[in-house]
Amino acid sequence: MGATRVRGAALLAAAAAISFLMVASPGLAAARSTIVVKTAKNAKLGKTILTGLNGRTLYHLSVEKNGKFICSDKTCLSFWHPLVVRAGVKPAGVSGLGTVKRPDGRRQVTYRGGPLYFFVQDKKRGDVKGEGFKDVGTWHVASPQAASSPPPPPTTTSGGYPYPR
Repeated sequence: MGATRVRGAALLAAAAAISFLMVASPGLAAARSTIVVKTAKNAKLGKTILTGLNGRTLYHLSVEKNGKFICSDKTCLSFWHPLVVRAGVKPAGVSGLGTVKRPDGRRQVTYRGGPLYFFVQDKKRGDVKGEGFKDVGTWHVASPQAASSPPPPPTTTSGGYPYPR
């Protein structure tokens, strides 16, 4: 009868532990919020823009919406670097952020449904060299504000993608 009593106590303890975990930690299965985007006033554009934590400008491609990726080949990705997070991370920092699964399986941060990218030619805080760039769509600086003035002229070359300077 001693072995039965020990097994019963062990089962009771296991059930209690499982119940405690289910009640005390419902957030364990939920996504963990992590700040990955911030805002900055950009003097060149005269408006507030979205940046990564490194202060570099974030962009979106006009034709990428609702999980449809245009920038997925090696050439495009050599100029436009996706802002990605690990699985289970909920991006935070500004309202309207989310994630979408890229064709390569990584989780890309989105703003109002548009995937966010860094431009390779932006070397320092405040650079907006990708604004208005046209290829398969038009690249724009991600901003929580509506544009108050026309964007600067596109920085394209006749070959489509600009060559790094």
